[in-house]
Amino acid sequence: MGTRKRNKASILKDKKKKLSIAKLRNCPISPRKMRLIADLLRGKEIGHALNILKFNPKHSAKYLEKLLLSAISNWQSKNEDKSIESSKIFVNEIRVDGGRMIKRLRPAPQGRAHRIRKRSNHVTVILESNNEMK
Repeated sequence: MGTRKRNKASILKDKKKKLSIAKLRNCPISPRKMRLIADLLRGKEIGHALNILKFNPKHSAKYLEKLLLSAISNWQSKNEDKSIESSKIFVNEIRVDGGRMIKRLRPAPQGRAHRIRKRSNHVTVILESNNEMK
């Protein structure tokens, strides 16, 4: 029974070796605006994804470009013996979740007040390498 668990753990460890994770927490952009750019990157190869982000005029593209470069750096530190060009790295998963909300009051007519919710988000990028040696 212990060997089965050990074998499963070694398989999971090998799978995690191929993955690289980077997280961006409390980014001051609403999740809906961030998802517009994140949807462009899902499943793309990293060179293509970086080009998309570099030439996108939206403000959230700068945050995602920095996060993607961080994920690439994390992959390099995990796989020091491999080169980025030879191993096909792509964006396996990109997730944009809602972060904390800052609540403010804005004056409204006739002495009332309207609540303003300033939204933030958490982004998680998971890169995977698809090694196909020929």
